[in-house]
Amino acid sequence: MLVVIRGAGDIATGIALRLWRARIQVVMTDLERPTAIRRTVCFSQAIPLERATVEDVTAQRTETAAQALERLARGIIPVLADPQGSCIPILKPDGVVDAILAKKNLGTRITDAPVVIGVGPGFTAGLDCHAVVETMRGHYLGRVIYHGSAQPNTGIPGLIGGFAGERVLRAPADGVFHPLRNIGDSVREGDTAATVGGIPMICTLDGILRGILSEGTPVFQGMKAGDIDPRCELAHCSCASDKALAVGGGVLEALLALRAGDQSR
Repeated sequence: MLVVIRGAGDIATGIALRLWRARIQVVMTDLERPTAIRRTVCFSQAIPLERATVEDVTAQRTETAAQALERLARGIIPVLADPQGSCIPILKPDGVVDAILAKKNLGTRITDAPVVIGVGPGFTAGLDCHAVVETMRGHYLGRVIYHGSAQPNTGIPGLIGGFAGERVLRAPADGVFHPLRNIGDSVREGDTAATVGGIPMICTLDGILRGILSEGTPVFQGMKAGDIDPRCELAHCSCASDKALAVGGGVLEALLALRAGDQSR
């Protein structure tokens, strides 16, 4: 089975790991300049860095659909700078997974492949995809929805280590991002993690910097630009999260069920 995953951030990477380990071939797409926060666990980093390894799986930047098939034959996940998904009609995959997490559909259609899955809010099963996988932390995380939509976006991050919105660092202004700390650094509330046009981005709690945008990323005021993990487990910076793997499990379930023709759930 061949599946194209639109998006290659941390959730999309968790999905890719689940599928790849189940012996499903995966091709991923993202922006030419990815904006993932948790860069150490994102296959999108293969675009600027040429290669990216997460856990035991390696991805490589790829320029064409034909080259993607060559990469797959060598056991490497291809990642294309192709935000429009132009490779999809060329590759003719068995499934398409929209894991861009834009909170709205940016162009995925139910006719893109025999099985089309939307991840998170912005999709309706039966309308623009065959199934939706829930991304909100809580009781329904990772569940497959065959009729209807995921829970609406609340704008409030899920609870981790007793903290929710405080975990997220946001750009203090429009401009170009300049990080002063690296992923994995210990930080304390009040520390400056980055600047935008000389304006500091201040840490909101104590913990480990689990994610931060890369140098030179264009940002707008309020844009998510960093992530602090109050649990202070350095290993969390180098492996897929519980949420990413839960969502990946839901995508795997949906792919197998829909390929088998079971849409009655």
